[in-house]
Amino acid sequence: METQNWLLKQAETQPAHIAVDDGHEQLTFADLQVRVEKLVGKLNQLNPGDKVGLLATNSLMSYQLALAIISSGRSIVWLNWRLADEELHRQIADSDLLLCLVEDSLWRATMGRTFKKYSTFLKQPIVKSSSLVATFKLDQVASIMYTSGTTGKPKGVLQTFGNHFYSAVASALNLGLSPHDEWLCVAPIFHISGFSIIMRGLIYGMTVRLVDKFRVTTIEQILVNEPVTIMSVVPFMLKKLVSQQKMSHQRYNKDFRCMLLGGGTINRSILEQCLQAKIPVVQCYGMTETCSQIIALRAQDALKKIGSVGQPLFTTQLKLSNKGEILLKTPALTPGYLNLPAKLPAKMIDGWYKTGDIGHVDDDGYLYVDGRLDEMLISGGENIFPQEIEQVYQRYPGIKEVAVVGQADPEWGQVPVAFLVSDQQYSGTELIDYGYQHLAHYKVPRRYFYVQSLPKNASGKIRRFILQQALSK
Repeated sequence: METQNWLLKQAETQPAHIAVDDGHEQLTFADLQVRVEKLVGKLNQLNPGDKVGLLATNSLMSYQLALAIISSGRSIVWLNWRLADEELHRQIADSDLLLCLVEDSLWRATMGRTFKKYSTFLKQPIVKSSSLVATFKLDQVASIMYTSGTTGKPKGVLQTFGNHFYSAVASALNLGLSPHDEWLCVAPIFHISGFSIIMRGLIYGMTVRLVDKFRVTTIEQILVNEPVTIMSVVPFMLKKLVSQQKMSHQRYNKDFRCMLLGGGTINRSILEQCLQAKIPVVQCYGMTETCSQIIALRAQDALKKIGSVGQPLFTTQLKLSNKGEILLKTPALTPGYLNLPAKLPAKMIDGWYKTGDIGHVDDDGYLYVDGRLDEMLISGGENIFPQEIEQVYQRYPGIKEVAVVGQADPEWGQVPVAFLVSDQQYSGTELIDYGYQHLAHYKVPRRYFYVQSLPKNASGKIRRFILQQALSK
C-alpha cells in the first residue's frame, strides 16, 4: 500500500499555507517544494546510497534536509549531537552510512570523509532540480532512530511511513484538528517527540513553529504573541513555563489548546497551577518504537487521575501480562531494529509487544506506569520501582529533582539510594522521616547524594546506569 508524497499533496492542495516558521523565515508548502527539489538534486549527485545521516539542531535547513532525504526515496538516520565521538562513529558504522550531513555548528575535527558540513553540501552547483518521489510506500522505512540509551545500549529503531501515518492519525483523533493549528517544536528533531511533529505537519497540512533551544522567556513570548495552538513538553519544560508565568502574569494567546506532556508524569501542584492559568495539559505515553504517543490522558481528567498516562488512543490496544508488564498492539509499532532481526520477535508474545514497562490499570481503564522492568529493585524479596519513590520526594520543599537507583546490599540484596538536585542539603534523618510518612519502610532510601544535575538523554529521561556506575566507584 502507498500514499502520495505528503509534501507534494500539501503543495498541491494548499500551496499558500505556511508549512514551517523558525521565527525569522516562513515557508509555504509551495516554497518548500521548490527548495526541497533543489536539495534532492544536490543529494542525488552524491550517490549516497539508501540512507543519509543527519546531525542536526532544530534549524530551518535541518527541517528542509530531512524532507529532502525522505522525498528522494531514502531513509533518514537521525543522530544525536550530544554523543561522544566513539558513540557517534559506532552508530555511523552500524547504519553503514556513506554520507552524514552535519550542521556547521556541530562540526568536529574528528569527522572524516563520511561527514559533510551543510555549508559544503549547499555550495555544490545544482546540475538540475530533481523531482520528488511521487509516493511513499507505507512499509518503507522513513527514519531510523537510535533508542535513547537509558540502559546504555542504543539500537536503531526502524520507523516506516505507515508507522508515522498511524501515529499522526491517533494523535489527531485524540487532540482534534483545527485548520489553524500551529505546533511549537522545541523538542529535538533527532528524537521522536520532535520529528513526529514534522511528520504530523506534513500529514495534517499544519504549520510547524521551529525553535532551536528551550529558553523559557523566549518560549513564553512565542506562546503569548504567536498563534501557536499546541506545544510538546517534558516535565522540566512545563515546570519552568509555569514558574515563568507566575512571575510574568502573561496569558498565552487565545487559540492555545494544550501542552502535550511526555517523558514522565507531573505532580498535582503543577497541574493545579496549570488549571488556574488556563493551560490544558494532556499527559501521554509512547516510545521510539511506537513513533511517539499511543496512550494519553485527557486534560479534563488530569487532576482526578494524577499519575496516570491515560487510556489507549484509537489505534492502540493495551493489556498487562501476568507480571504486570505493559503489552501493546498498534499499527505505529516498528517493524524491527536495524541489523538485529531477532530483537523484535524476542519482544513479542502472541502478537503483543512487550514494552519493558511495568504498570497497572484502574477500574476506569486508566494506565499507570510503575517503572521499567529492568530498573526494578528487589529488596528483601519486595519489588521497588524508582519512579514511585521519586514522585514522593519531588514533593519535598526545596528538592528540584530526584533519581533513585538500586545499590547492592549484603543483607537485603538491593536497597534504594537517592540522588538529589536541591538548593540546600537536608539531614538524612529528616528525609528518611519524610519518606516513612508516605512510603513503606523498605522503599525509603537510607543514603542521599547531592549532585548539580542528573544525567539525562535527549528526551529528558534519567540515565540511571550512569548513577549506578558512580555508586560502584
